[in-house]
Amino acid sequence: MPKHRKSTRPIVALVGRPNVGKSTLFNRLVEQRKAIIEDLAGTTRDRLYGDSDWAGRDFIVVDTGGLELDPNAPPPDPQSAVGFTTGAESRLFLAEIRMQVQAAIAEADVIVFLVDALTGISSSDYEVAEWLRRTKKPVLLAVNKADNQKRRQDALEFYALGLGDPYPISALHGTGTGDLLDAVVAHFPPAPPEGEEEEDTAVQIAILGRPNVGKSSLLNRLLGEERVIVSDIPGTTRDAIDTRLTYDGQEIVLIDTAGIRRRGKIEPGVEKHSFLRAIKAVNRADVCLLMLDANELVTAQDAHIAGYILDEYKSVVVLVNKWDTIEKDTYTMHEFSQKIRAELKFMEYVPLLFISAKTGQRVRDVLPLALRVQEERLRRIPTGELNRLLRDAVAAHPPKGGQRHRLKFFYATQARVDPPTFVFFVNNSELVHFTYARYLENKIRERYSFTGTPIKLVFRNRKEK
Repeated sequence: MPKHRKSTRPIVALVGRPNVGKSTLFNRLVEQRKAIIEDLAGTTRDRLYGDSDWAGRDFIVVDTGGLELDPNAPPPDPQSAVGFTTGAESRLFLAEIRMQVQAAIAEADVIVFLVDALTGISSSDYEVAEWLRRTKKPVLLAVNKADNQKRRQDALEFYALGLGDPYPISALHGTGTGDLLDAVVAHFPPAPPEGEEEEDTAVQIAILGRPNVGKSSLLNRLLGEERVIVSDIPGTTRDAIDTRLTYDGQEIVLIDTAGIRRRGKIEPGVEKHSFLRAIKAVNRADVCLLMLDANELVTAQDAHIAGYILDEYKSVVVLVNKWDTIEKDTYTMHEFSQKIRAELKFMEYVPLLFISAKTGQRVRDVLPLALRVQEERLRRIPTGELNRLLRDAVAAHPPKGGQRHRLKFFYATQARVDPPTFVFFVNNSELVHFTYARYLENKIRERYSFTGTPIKLVFRNRKEK
């Protein structure tokens, strides 16, 4: 089972009760709108990681869910979770959120405890402060929403928490965050000597699919720990969550994403933000794991998600989950494969793997297959071999057209990898019919496969000498 890499960068955990502005501060520190921000309690549930730097030190920021230590505390407002959970369902997440916060604190070098200058000290603040003191880790008290002189003066009341000097800040406007970061960096371990930081060669693997197909369950099975909250309620995962690990000597970043619904089914607010982050996760991934439900096979939405992936020319492995729930005979897997390939006919080069995230069936094959697909993505064909292939393909099946309007090929070259891109120099690119381009792609795949990886063909004009 893969193990987490201990990062040489310090980790800063943002902790506090719900709706004090942790995600707003997180976004300011990582300088992008990565965390979802809504004016409602309970928006952030899982740990969310981002990169930041200050005073020449690189570090990792961890956003966490709103911490409620009181077991009798009311759950988040049911009306605030449109499209996710309502009523008693939201109460189920309180214990899981506390576990996620505890996990973030365990791996943190510095803890930033956020409180709210607007509402003042609450009983929950006292409880959280006492809990954080027992961690024996550096804790900095940030009094957020101190947007004017009066609120900055009111921040002095937070001395009562016994955590030292409060830092009045405005995460929204950035006021006071510099002083806070100076104090944060002062608590970091000594920086490693220059030259010891290695280039990040991690393979980015995104787990994608409709709601409730088992994405978070797969991630937890791969990691062997409860890294994210798993639930049968669709919409439990809202953010794209990065987890770094090492597998067989290869650095990997697994990206768990929110379930992508059909566009017309997407609710406004939090769910819309989750959808956009899932699409952005596709943009930065090398390989996408597209998960299907074996009980439903390929739905229209699965095909839409596949389309998003292919639009970005990302490599793909299709995982058919919940295989343990299917009654099978000798031919079942073959029959299911044919049905899936018939529905995803524009992805015939993509490997299929039938798994059960619940029982672990074939889950051990997921990462090796994804890494093999990544190797195919980085394959480079020598120019001489590519031109011999082109010559043989044209000789076997010449382009159609008259003598004056016949397509002529001069030579070809592979311009780049990631994704594999081939440039063909021709007399007139307008004469290239899409069926002939598909023919050339098939010829390339016959010899070099490029398993799971889309390839891009570019045709450019070149005048004859």
